[in-house]
Amino acid sequence: MNGHDSLAIIFTDLDGSLLDHNNYGFEPAHTLLTALEKKGIPVIPTSSKTCAEIMALRKRLSNSHPFISENGAASFIPKNYFTAPIAGSSLLNGFHCLSNCPPRQTWLSLLAELQATYPNQFTHFNVQGNDGIKQLTGLSDTEAALANQRDYSEPVKWLGNKQQEQQFVATINSHGGSAQQGGRFITVSGDCSKGRALTVVTQLYQDQYPSKRLITIAIGDSVNDVSMLEAADYALLIRSPSGDFPTLARSDKLFKSSLMGPAGWDEGVRQIMQQLNISL
Repeated sequence: MNGHDSLAIIFTDLDGSLLDHNNYGFEPAHTLLTALEKKGIPVIPTSSKTCAEIMALRKRLSNSHPFISENGAASFIPKNYFTAPIAGSSLLNGFHCLSNCPPRQTWLSLLAELQATYPNQFTHFNVQGNDGIKQLTGLSDTEAALANQRDYSEPVKWLGNKQQEQQFVATINSHGGSAQQGGRFITVSGDCSKGRALTVVTQLYQDQYPSKRLITIAIGDSVNDVSMLEAADYALLIRSPSGDFPTLARSDKLFKSSLMGPAGWDEGVRQIMQQLNISL
């Protein structure tokens, strides 16, 4: 595979998938990540995390590829990564940014309005501040600050019951927003998805390599990963400590890890590479 005629591209969720659910480490997948890089297989972080968080993580991962932030709200392409100009992008911190969502303030205003309808039913990052985010997530001071540098979305911690949560999500949707359930937070944002962002970034690769057959692989563990897991050629579901795998419509080219987090990531990616006859 990743030879003259084809190119495999991996789009991966971070928390609970490539990163451990509790300590945010990726050590069990480190050897494989190095092997994928040597093979020229791009690993594209596709996460609810912010641009600032993913940029810091890319340094730890030694990753120089594009990434997708805030559940598909924006795609970031390193400057000069592709030869052709990227239509509709703006240059930001050395990246071409393709965004398609209203700003965070839109959702903060809506959440402020909804406090009266759902009193004491939810809290969110902006209300909690960096110290509160640390308590909710287990992140360090620096990491919590990066998590609060949001451009397009707001993570909500639901405190009420399930029925009220469903009403809350419906209310967000009726106001033109999108409430996506992740591992531990509901991310309130605009009408965007990881799946649509995957399609946009894949097309940029196809434009760069018109003669290659692209093979997309999506990896995730939560409901907010479903759109990209459905959109990719191959899908890998990572086992989660918080419950069952999210439900997918597809059954073909679908893999499920038996291990959790980065160990499951390593397990599942190796299985897919084997099926694609890519030796690592």
